[in-house]
Amino acid sequence: MPRNPNNLSTDLHGAGRLTIDAIVGITHMVESLHHIITSLSGILGPSDENRTRGITGMVYRNIRTVTQKVGGGIGFLLDRPGSIPGKKDVISSPRREALLSALNGVLGDHLVAAGNPLAVSMQFRRNGKPLNEETLLDTIQQSDGKIVIMVHGSCMNDLQWNRQEHDHGAALARDLGFTPLYIHYNTGLHISENGRKFSDLLERTIAQSGKPITLFIVAHSMGGLVSRSACHYGKTSGHTWMNHLKKLVFLGTPHHGAPLEKCGNWIDKILEISPYSAPFSHLGKIRSCGITDLRYGSVLENDWKGCDRFKVRGDQRNPVPLPEGVACYAIAASTGIKRNKLKNAFVGDGLVTTNSALGLHKNAEFNLSIPQTHQWVGRNMNHMDLLSHPKVYETIKEWLKT
Repeated sequence: MPRNPNNLSTDLHGAGRLTIDAIVGITHMVESLHHIITSLSGILGPSDENRTRGITGMVYRNIRTVTQKVGGGIGFLLDRPGSIPGKKDVISSPRREALLSALNGVLGDHLVAAGNPLAVSMQFRRNGKPLNEETLLDTIQQSDGKIVIMVHGSCMNDLQWNRQEHDHGAALARDLGFTPLYIHYNTGLHISENGRKFSDLLERTIAQSGKPITLFIVAHSMGGLVSRSACHYGKTSGHTWMNHLKKLVFLGTPHHGAPLEKCGNWIDKILEISPYSAPFSHLGKIRSCGITDLRYGSVLENDWKGCDRFKVRGDQRNPVPLPEGVACYAIAASTGIKRNKLKNAFVGDGLVTTNSALGLHKNAEFNLSIPQTHQWVGRNMNHMDLLSHPKVYETIKEWLKT
């Protein structure tokens, strides 16, 4: 891994800000509960989360004010040169990258809004190292023009394509002569926001490449939704990179949502039934925009704009067909050994149901209509096995080599 002298300062600065935000948030939750208890609210019914008054209210306000001022002081000190004596270069390890990616997946939107330095920016990387414009263009120039973009899933990063000593991108380079480019992005942002950024990045890259390019995309989990969003915004923006895209392979993509996020949405609702549990619903609502987009597989800004994303309101998506002129393929996984309709509908690979991964929907407007010859279901494997299982790779290779 490359050495980055700013890693330690950035991590401490970001962690400090996040800790301050957490203390302020917990203080508000405790104050709300305090107010409800002292006002003798009933067990059931709407909660009154007004803040406490008088001396009690002053105490809570002082806690918030002092905490925020301390946080500002920590940030100022860490920003100063030589603020961490005795510490030099810090190696960015795969473990650190995994932790940052998980943090961005859960809180990425908050990190961006708060200006936290731990927020991930979208970029192409190789071996965990950002590719600047010069290096990226040099990589493309040295290729034979067959570029495969690897798009990771929620709470993950580009390094995690390497699993159990296998990397689909590296294997495609070895067997088919493709040049893999790994995208790294903040999975806590709205899928539509990442889709726009991805489309813009591809447009700039193709425009500057200066040679004929054929694009392929292999996307895991949320990465498939981000890719579909990019295709939609690429088309509506008249981007030329869409003319270069030939094939798109989805691996366990929740085209119609994931059960865990739907369950989380109902837990929010249940906690709000009683005024005594209502303050704790804020804990569940910490999860990012990216995660709540996974409830139904929302890929457009119009799917969420102006809506309360934590409200139980059913599937309100706008249908988004697959991109025209692009051959699309879908791989799903099932933890069962044999075909089982019940398991396919409710369990699938443990995170995404089989029908959702294959784009199947009872409503024709939402059914992605991927040809059966472009579908494959892996048995006795889970969501993460899609990154390393030999049969998954062989299927991808067969689809991309023709």
